[in-house]
Order: sequence, then structure tokens, then C-alpha cells
Amino acid sequence: MKKQRSVITCTGGGGPLLTGTIEESQAYNCHSEQRERAEAQSENHAFRGAVLRESSKTVSESVPQYEQVSNIGQTLKRVQGDNISSLRADECRRGNPVEVATRLTGSPRASALAMTPTESVLCLVNRLLVKKCAFTMAARLSRFHNRLVGLRSAFTMAEILLSLTIIGVVAAITLPSLTGNINERTWNTQRKALYARFSQAIALMPALNGYGTLRETTDSAGSTSIEDTAAETFVTNGLSKVLKINNICDSEHIEDCGIPSKYTKMWGGTADMPAKLSELRAELISVSYSDTTGTGSHSMLDTKAAAFETANGESILAFYNPNCIANMAENSNYFLAPKFCANFVYDLNGNKGPNTVGKDIGFMTVWYPSDSVVVAPMPYKVLNGVTADEAATACTVNAGDEYRIPTRDETGSLYINYNMLGLSSSVMYSSTKVKSPWSGELRQWVVGSYTGQYRIPHAGTAGTWDIVCVKR
Repeated sequence: MKKQRSVITCTGGGGPLLTGTIEESQAYNCHSEQRERAEAQSENHAFRGAVLRESSKTVSESVPQYEQVSNIGQTLKRVQGDNISSLRADECRRGNPVEVATRLTGSPRASALAMTPTESVLCLVNRLLVKKCAFTMAARLSRFHNRLVGLRSAFTMAEILLSLTIIGVVAAITLPSLTGNINERTWNTQRKALYARFSQAIALMPALNGYGTLRETTDSAGSTSIEDTAAETFVTNGLSKVLKINNICDSEHIEDCGIPSKYTKMWGGTADMPAKLSELRAELISVSYSDTTGTGSHSMLDTKAAAFETANGESILAFYNPNCIANMAENSNYFLAPKFCANFVYDLNGNKGPNTVGKDIGFMTVWYPSDSVVVAPMPYKVLNGVTADEAATACTVNAGDEYRIPTRDETGSLYINYNMLGLSSSVMYSSTKVKSPWSGELRQWVVGSYTGQYRIPHAGTAGTWDIVCVKR
């Protein structure tokens, strides 16, 4: 029996593509199966490489993109003469030259229907240009979007300048305070450590008096001078045995040991650094008084200072009294000067500054040649016109729990270093109480700033004097 053969026409986007039998249409597989085969064969790298090489020879890079696309269209129109050409033109306009070539693969008419190399190249270029155009537009849109985002998130010059100005103002306000607080803590720590080392060193010395030579001499012309090696000998032969000392300087070269030539007083004014006892305080050399308690006087030789540097970097200026006397249980007035053996003015950081009393500069006083007492009062505030009844609690009430009234020996140290503080008080309270020979009451001793003596206040609660509050 003869097999029936039917005829079928396969059409494309530009008109009829092919007329043939069912077997031929199945071979062609004009629809989905042939498209899948075309897409698979389009991945053939060798074919793409040949097309690209042909493209580089045919298409000029100097021709604008829109002209190339137009030329491709015109070329395709010229070759459109039949259904096959129409199909190729449709596919070319879509930018799919490879699909045109591969769609007919396996067909008996594949060689006749295949596009020429030139047409394939032109179609491929069209496809590449379309893709490039889309990619370029997307890239430009992305860059434009990024610029818009950048413009929204960036700072203007005015905003930057305003921010810097605000930061500068805040820094100018806060940094000095922060730096000052750090320096204060550092100085307090150094001060306490120095006081501890000196207290231990003084306790190891057998006695503090008798060092060096201190006497008046008269030459043949009748001129009187003082042979003074007291302070320098005290440091060299006494203190250096119990304390690590790097360098010792006499009174003429104290700056060589880091002692500043000038300093700032705690409560106003600047002054030259003292180089002998009378420059520290004149009343230490000579003082007299006459009041209701009686009369009295005191004098001593004016000794020169000596300077030295410790192993920890502090610069120390030493004032020395080789004739200091021991403590006695006095219950009446007495002078201070004979009882102090040494007074040390220290600078915690040498010449670096601020060279101010109460900051990097302070003082310590050593009382009595044996069973010595070392005090290093840290003044804070002066209270004026305080009664005897108020004296014990005045500093805590007016300055806070961190402060207190100084002891008798601390008040004596404030008296010796009176000029360095810049005080103007005539009489200062101490916390030490004694029994008054006139009334039998316990009263705080006071030191007469210009008489150089401790005395028992006669007026009791009726009198008022000043207090220099010190840190605990």
C-alpha cells in the first residue's frame, strides 16, 4: 500500500518559509524543537569566533552605531526576494543572525537557505550593537543614580566649615580642663611619692644639725664675711647617703639642677627664686616683738641654699639651719625659726612649667634635729576672720570634706614659705590646742606672721584670725 504524502507550508515572521511534505516539515521542525537546536548550536565558540573575525574586517569602527544599524537594514532589504530572504531579514532585525543560520541545519535546503557570511556578520553586528546600547544605557543610569545618591549624602563646604568651627570651639573649651585635670592628678601622685621618699630618708639620718661650716670671718681690712658651706654639705654628706641624688649645685648655679629662675606665687604675682634664707623669708633671720604677752627677739645667720636633682627627676632647692633645736613642750609663746632644720622647695618637672606654687612647685619642712617631723602642706583656700570656736570646723564647712585646718607644724611650714604663697594674713590658726595659762581653756595656737612665733590667743572666742585650709 502506497503511503499518503501530505504537503505542509512552514511560515516565518516575513512570510512563507518553505513548502514540502510532512516528512520534510518534521525534518525542518520549524517551531520549538528547531529553536532549541538553534540555541544550543549558537553556543558554538568556533562559529562565534569566525563571525567576530569577519565582523572586524567588514564593519568600520568609525561609522556611528545608528548608521551601522541603518546600513544593515538596507542590505537586508536588497536581499529580500523570497520567503527565505524575508525570514533572514526578520531575524536580522531582531539581531539573531546565528538563529537564521542554525534554524535550517539538517534541512535538505540548508545550503541554499543559509545566510551569506557578509549577511551573518552584519546581523551579528546589529545584535552586538543593540546589546551594547542597552548595557551602556544601564551603566549610565547606574552612574547617574550613584551621583544623585552621592549628592544627597555628601556635605557641602559650608557644612564642613561649620562642623570644624564647632569642634574647634568645643575643643578649646574642654581640652584645657581635661589637660589640667590630668596634670593635677599627675602632680598629686608625684607629690605624695616625693613626700614618702623624703620622710623615709630623713628618718634614717641620725641627726639633722651640725653639717657644714657657718661662721663669720673678718679679713685684715676689717671686712666681715660668712664662711657658708652648710646647705651644700648637708646635701652632700648627709642627705645623699639616704636618698638617691644625681646632681648637686651651689647657690650660684641652682638653675643647673633644673630650678627655674622665676616662679609664680600661689595667690598672685611672680618672683625670683630665692637663693638664701633671707630671700625665702626675712623674718627667719631677724625678728622681734612687743605685745601684751611680753617682748622677745630672734636672729640667725643667713645661709645659702643648695640645689640637687633626685633620681626620679625632681629638682629640689634646700635651705638649711645647722643650729636647729629640739622640740619642747611649750605652753607659751615661742619662735619658729630655731626649730626648723631644713626647708625644701621642689619642682616636680624642672624648667618645663608652669613653675607655679600649688601645681608643679611645692615645699616641705623638716622640724627638729632628732625625732624629726616632715610636713608638706598643700594649701587650697584662705578663710578670713574666723573665730576660735569656728576654727576647728571652718575648712570642712567652707571648703568641703577634703580640706582641713593645718596642724601646728604645717602652719609653721606655711609661715616659712609665706612669700612663695603670696599670703597677706597677719595671723593664722593651727589645729593644735594648748591650755591657756590665763583662762585654763584649750585654744588653737596661732602663728604671728610678722612676729615669727606661735602664741596662745588671749581673746578667746572674741578674737578672729585667718585659716589657710589644706588638703587632707
